[in-house]
Parts: sequence; C-alpha cells; structure tokens
Amino acid sequence: MNIGIIVYSHSGNTLSVAQRLEKAMTAAGHTVTIERVEPVNDDPNSNAPVQLKSAPDIRPYDAVVIASPVHAFSLPRIMKLYLSQISDMTGKKVSCFVTQHLKQSWLGGSRTVRQIQSACRAKGAEIMSSGIVHWSAATRQDQIDDVVRRLSAF
Repeated sequence: MNIGIIVYSHSGNTLSVAQRLEKAMTAAGHTVTIERVEPVNDDPNSNAPVQLKSAPDIRPYDAVVIASPVHAFSLPRIMKLYLSQISDMTGKKVSCFVTQHLKQSWLGGSRTVRQIQSACRAKGAEIMSSGIVHWSAATRQDQIDDVVRRLSAF
C-alpha cells in the first residue's frame, strides 16, 4: 500500500513519532512517504493570517496518516487550513495521531483527534485509527510504541 504521512511539527516531537511510524510501515512492506505541512510563519502565537509554504497532495496515496501537535487545546490553525484545502478524500483510508505536552487526553488531545477525523470524514475519508502521545508523561515511550503499533496495521 502507498501511504503518505502528512505532518505538521513545530518542535520536532510530532515528526519524530512520524519517523518511527514510517520505519514500522516500511518494515511491514508498505511504500511510505513523510510530507511536511509548513507555514510561511511558524510562530504559533502569531495573529497574522496563516499561509502555507507547503501543502502536500494526498491524491497519490492509498492511505494517509495525519499527524499534528495540539496547540491551545485544539488543532493548530496551520492544520485546520491544510485540511480545509484538501478537496476530496473519497476512498482514502485515514488514521491520525497527535502529540501534546499535557498528560491528560481531555486537555486537548481528544478534541484535536476529533477535529482531524471530522474534517477528513466530511471529505469522504474512511477513518481507521487514532492515537495520542502525551509528551510530558513518564509513559511517553510506551504511548509512542502503542501509536506506532496500532497505526501501522493498515
């Protein structure tokens, strides 16, 4: 299966999990490409309108993993804009994961996953799996391992 991992990562934490996922999926026999969503201005506290420097095309992929951090208990404006610009996801299998600093999913992680899933479902995607990594948790490595295991099972 040809899989695209579409990542927005401000600090590099989300990207590091995506790279682990890429290795696991490649080892399972998939063709996997990581593509970055990059804003013109990467300051999450900026009030300037969001503009994208790079917005990956998902059309070549059979399946897509959307990966994002949680900003202010929600999906970052950068990923909201990116997902709004995708015209159609009909027939795409989509999984997602988010990384968040806080240790409880109800402090933004669950909401962010729902926002990604809702945006993708509205465009015709088949939602497969999701995960949350709490970056400040003592069990972070176990959480990463769990996300990689579950999301690599396309």
